[in-house]
Amino acid sequence: MAIQRITMLVRYKKGGYGNMIKPLNDYVLLQQTKSEEKVGSIILADTKNKSNVATIIAVGPGKKDEDGKLEIIKLKPGERVIYREYATTTYEEHNTKYLLIKVEDIIAIVE
Repeated sequence: MAIQRITMLVRYKKGGYGNMIKPLNDYVLLQQTKSEEKVGSIILADTKNKSNVATIIAVGPGKKDEDGKLEIIKLKPGERVIYREYATTTYEEHNTKYLLIKVEDIIAIVE
């Protein structure tokens, strides 16, 4: 079911480095931020605690409201956001994990 859902949500476009993922409607493509801890000059990756912070890679065009007008998503690629934990669909390509999520499941912008 997850593969069918990804196929419905994502449109593929050939690019220079493989496929470019473009979210549809009110979906946002995220790349999860790795949580790290610095001890002296050594950086330790935290594998126990999963962070709900991610960087926006791409934003869909938005969705139509009841009157048929397009509601534009006000998020931009490069912004770091906090999202709801169990609201994502995972996609992996070239050893990079991406998350697809509805814009309503993004709860804050990290500045």
